[in-house]
Amino acid sequence: LGLKPDAPVRVRDELTGASYDVRARAVVNATGVWAGDLDAQVRLRPSRGTHLVLRGSALPHTRVAVMVPIPGTSARFAMVLPQPDGAIYVGLTDEPVTGPVPDVPQPSEGEIDFLLGVVASAFAAAPTRADVVGAFAGLRPLLEVAGTDATADLSRRHAVLTSPTGVTTVVGGKLTTYRRMAQDTLDALVAAGRLEAVPCRTASLPLLGAAAPDVLRRSTAPARLVRRFGTDADLVLATAREVTRLADEELLAPVSDDVPVTLAELAFAVTHEGAHDVDDLLDRRTRVGLVAADRALTEPLARRALELAAESSQPSAPR
Repeated sequence: LGLKPDAPVRVRDELTGASYDVRARAVVNATGVWAGDLDAQVRLRPSRGTHLVLRGSALPHTRVAVMVPIPGTSARFAMVLPQPDGAIYVGLTDEPVTGPVPDVPQPSEGEIDFLLGVVASAFAAAPTRADVVGAFAGLRPLLEVAGTDATADLSRRHAVLTSPTGVTTVVGGKLTTYRRMAQDTLDALVAAGRLEAVPCRTASLPLLGAAAPDVLRRSTAPARLVRRFGTDADLVLATAREVTRLADEELLAPVSDDVPVTLAELAFAVTHEGAHDVDDLLDRRTRVGLVAADRALTEPLARRALELAAESSQPSAPR
């Protein structure tokens, strides 16, 4: 798209429709499997990884992660991962993807059957197709190695590349390494003279809400909020009280036995986590949307959180 530092770029705000020009001393391309669309030197071969979603009742005695060897391989495993909210994730596959990169990759029927078959070898009462209440997929960026047919797997590692136009691309990695990725990217920009910065403090800064286990155990906030938000649990509840003017009993009531999400969490997602719509709340800030039935059940509460937050932002509106 002709992106390069110091060149004007016209951008459009998708929420308001407003357009304006921006200039930047540095341009960072952090678009994952779409990175090659913005920088021609980045050549990726995406690979799809699919997970299944099961209710906890499908494997009722599973309390720890289980690694199941994939037949015919020496270093690949399927994972059975119990989640704090009661679901179990089973994954994952490794399927080459060709053609245009989809906005939301979809699991294939063959991948679902494959994962169920692998897991069946490790459990006496193995889950069946009827136990699969949801499935989701993501795309790994596999970076092509110049001059060969090989690829470098960046699903766990990351690379920082600078094009002849000066665009810096960071690609690969995973959620648990995002701060290291940011640090390496900024280091590259500083070394290139694009930015000036004080010595990096990333390694010494705690994650938001982080604290020692004994500190968290002393919290008087609801256990679910402490687990999700750590030391910010009190802030979540206080914000929900202020925004909604509702009693704690209503703010902390779970949607259902299978969906422990509360109105307090959804309200906080709007006020502090940048959620703008129902999709943000159910598919991005929580994982409720992974199960269609749970999503439908929770959507009214998500809409209510958005409405309450909107009313609260208008000082003259009746409460």
